[in-house]
Amino acid sequence: MAGADPELVRTALAEGDPLPGTAGFAGELDGRLCRDVLGRELLYSERVDATVWSHDPADLDDPVPVPAGHVRDAIGDERVWTLPDPEPTTDRDRAVASVRAALDETLVEVSTDGLAIAFSGGVDSALLAARLDAPLYVVGFPDSHDVQAAREGARALGLDVRVVELDHDALERAIPPLVDAIGRTDAMAVQIALPLFLVARRVAADGFSTLAVGQGADELFGGYAKVARAPDDPRVEATTVRGARRELLGTLPDQLERDMLAIRGAGVEPVAPLLHDRVVRAALALPGALLVTDRGERKWTLRLAARAWLPDPVAFREKKAVQYGSLVSRELDRLARQNGFKRRMDDHVTRYVEALVD
Repeated sequence: MAGADPELVRTALAEGDPLPGTAGFAGELDGRLCRDVLGRELLYSERVDATVWSHDPADLDDPVPVPAGHVRDAIGDERVWTLPDPEPTTDRDRAVASVRAALDETLVEVSTDGLAIAFSGGVDSALLAARLDAPLYVVGFPDSHDVQAAREGARALGLDVRVVELDHDALERAIPPLVDAIGRTDAMAVQIALPLFLVARRVAADGFSTLAVGQGADELFGGYAKVARAPDDPRVEATTVRGARRELLGTLPDQLERDMLAIRGAGVEPVAPLLHDRVVRAALALPGALLVTDRGERKWTLRLAARAWLPDPVAFREKKAVQYGSLVSRELDRLARQNGFKRRMDDHVTRYVEALVD
C-alpha cells in the first residue's frame, strides 16, 4: 500500500473515514485495490483482469485507473469514501488558526532529503520555500511573470532561486517525451504539464530525487476566478462559492494524475504537502467568505495563515496559472502558428502537438 500503513487504511474502510491522516494512498489490500478520496496516489489495473495492477500505467497493456475514493475487485468498482461536508466555522480567528496549525504540523514532517521545490513566487510555493530547507526552481521564458515573481519572492525570503529558462527548441524537444509520460495530447493538458516536466527534468539532472509542489491549494482554498464568481460564472454549476470550491475539488484526481505522471516521467517523485488530510480537513470547514472576500480576494484564509511565515507582499501576491505565468501557453500557440497550424483551425495547438508526436 503506497502512502499509508495498511492497518490505517483498513480502519478507514471500516469506519468510512475519507481523511484518516495521510497524504494519500493506493494499492492492494485484502484482495481489493483501494485509492484515496482525492486520488493523491496513482493506481491502475488491467481492463480484463483487476488482479493485475500497478502504480504506473506503462507497466500494463490496457490500464484503467481506479477512481479516487473507490475500491476495485473482480466484480467492479465501489465508492467507499466521499469528501466530508462539515458545517462551516463562523469564527475567523479560529479558522485561520486551524489552517495555520494544519500547515505547521504537515510541513514539519516533510523530508528534505533529495528535495527541491517548484517555486513561482505565489503563496503556495512560498509556504514550501519558507518552511523547507531545499533549493528553489522556477521555470519560464526569460520575460515571463513567473520568473520575475519568483526572483522577487525569493529575495523577500532571503533565498536564491534557480531559473530554468525556456525557449522554443526546449518546448519542441520536450513535447514527445511528455506526451509519452502523460498519455495525452490535448492542448490544455500539455500546456499545464510542460512547465512541471521541464522543471522536474532539470531537478533530476541536478541530482535531486523529489520535487515539492503546491498542488491543491487553489482547489482547497478558493483560488480560481470561476469559484470567486459563483454563481455568475458559467464554468461552474454551483450557486455558492463554497459549492463551487467543492465542484473544483472533484477535478483534482484528473489533474493530479496528469501532474504526477509528468513529474515522474522527468525522473523525480512529486510531493504535494498542501494536500495532506489535515490541511484538507481544515480547508473544508471554511465558509465561502473565508475563501473569497466580498472584495474578490481569493485564498483569503490561506493568505492570513501564511503570514506566520511570509512577509505580506509574498503572502498576498496574486499569481497566474503556470501555463500563463511561464508563457508556455503563449509560446506554444506561436509555435503552432509558425508551423502552419493557424488559429482558424479547430484546436490548432492540439493538432500541432499531435504532429510533433507523429
